[in-house]
Amino acid sequence: MSSIAVVGLGAMGRPIARNLLAAGHEVTVWNRSPEPVAELVAEGARPADTVAEAMQAGTVLSLLSNDAAVAATFLDSDVLTDLPSGTVHVNLATVSTALARRATEVHAENGIGYVAAPVFGRVPVAEAGALNVLAAGPADLIDRVQPFFDVIGTRTWRLGEAPEQANLVKILGNYLIAAAIQSLGEAVSLAEASGVDAHQLVELLTSTLFPGPVYSSYGMLIAERRYRPAGFTTELGQKDLHLALDTAAEHEVPLPVGELLRSVFEQAIRDGLAHDDWASISELQPRGN
Repeated sequence: MSSIAVVGLGAMGRPIARNLLAAGHEVTVWNRSPEPVAELVAEGARPADTVAEAMQAGTVLSLLSNDAAVAATFLDSDVLTDLPSGTVHVNLATVSTALARRATEVHAENGIGYVAAPVFGRVPVAEAGALNVLAAGPADLIDRVQPFFDVIGTRTWRLGEAPEQANLVKILGNYLIAAAIQSLGEAVSLAEASGVDAHQLVELLTSTLFPGPVYSSYGMLIAERRYRPAGFTTELGQKDLHLALDTAAEHEVPLPVGELLRSVFEQAIRDGLAHDDWASISELQPRGN
């Protein structure tokens, strides 16, 4: 049995912690609100009153919502001081490359190992322990936490020694998903305007030209106009789009599609879709009844 802590028990954190428990690990959990902690304690987890207490586990997976949350919790506090030798923090959040660089520096200053490991996969994939883990950081640290990755995912993609490399790949993946959602929405809108059944269109396209989970899952959400409960909200999608645009600006690489998507997400938020699944940006297209 290995000891591990999970910090952040949102939609993804809960199934990840649950799978680690099921695999026989000793799991400590912390969350800002108490309800998810109580839920997992009932299943055998150990509660931590503070993040600093959770860090005593030696290996910590964190799943916080954005740069600000990661910075406030780990980088601008004292939780990285006076920790056991060999402590490793694995950050599963989708954060900016700038934040990743700062996190790498702050952890190194405190003698704490740091690995970036954002994941691909919606909540049902996390529940099944079938995530794709995008890992970057020192190879020896990834080796140490690989047994935990084997529990939560089906494959670990080792993307380099610099943690920011994993975050960039995750940002690019989400950027392409946003572009796919927008193009799917346009295709469904035109199909419906022409009298073509949207469900049949999506089934045909995802069975032939565009097989895979992105087009099939989001295509059906769009065809069925089914955006709640949200697997990933429009608000979070806008955040990740801005991460891509900011990184592109840093490297002076134009993203014309990204600029279009910027306006789409802004309009979707104004239209009250912030907490719907980000597939709901397709609702900006004219739709049939």
